[in-house]
Amino acid sequence: MTLVHVQSRPASAHPVHGTVADVMDAAGPQVWEDMTVEVALSVMAAARTGHLVVCDEDGLCTGLVTRARLTAVRDGSGYTDRIRLRDIADVIGPFASLLTTRAEAERAMRCRQLGALPVVDEHGSAVGVLAPTS
Repeated sequence: MTLVHVQSRPASAHPVHGTVADVMDAAGPQVWEDMTVEVALSVMAAARTGHLVVCDEDGLCTGLVTRARLTAVRDGSGYTDRIRLRDIADVIGPFASLLTTRAEAERAMRCRQLGALPVVDEHGSAVGVLAPTS
């Protein structure tokens, strides 16, 4: 799967809508991409959250995974207890930068049917998560 990155424009391009930095939530639990699906589901349950930010070995955000996606993988016919988060193709991207407009990010979420979108800083570290507003 090709990594998609939401391109940002200067905040002045859509001043009424602001940027994702204005409306994002805290990043929440961050897990390593070598975590198994079962362990990730357990972490989600313990944290009482519907998503996890997934990071590589350098601590950089590689994506976000939802409870619905993990449950679908676990309930799939090809499931084994060895499947790791990095093995789930759609766990990778897209991301929003702190300067991405809220409208652009929400449009990307609608087009990709995402329940949340990770927000990363200029180094690729997760700083927040954007959830749909309505």
